Amino acid sequence: MAKKIFINLPVANLTTSMDFYTAIGFTNNPAFSDDTAACMVLTEEIYVMLLTHAKFGEFSNKKLTETGTGSCAIYSVSMDSLEETNKMADAALQAGGSEPNPPKDYGFMQQRSFTDPDGNHWEVIYMANN
Repeated sequence: MAKKIFINLPVANLTTSMDFYTAIGFTNNPAFSDDTAACMVLTEEIYVMLLTHAKFGEFSNKKLTETGTGSCAIYSVSMDSLEETNKMADAALQAGGSEPNPPKDYGFMQQRSFTDPDGNHWEVIYMANN
């Protein structure tokens, strides 16, 4: 059985964050969503759990990091083509995200960056020989 990854993100506004992740290609799984959390699905193996600050606090007693001004993690996802990479990054920018770094071409890999409305940093990559 394939392993799954669940990325849990604290969000300031659940509706805004759901709209953002929907715009970049995620779908909502209502079975695991309520007014405090939303399960957003990219693939059968990749999930992002959007949690209100109060809900996130139920899982961690640590102070929330201010993702708008500091970094604590970069989330990366690979795409099957450069077109898919650009499509997701462009959709993120159109949905209110920002682009912290210009696109990069390493020869073996192309990369685009974006942040979500809460400042979480994402990298979308395409590796031609993967």
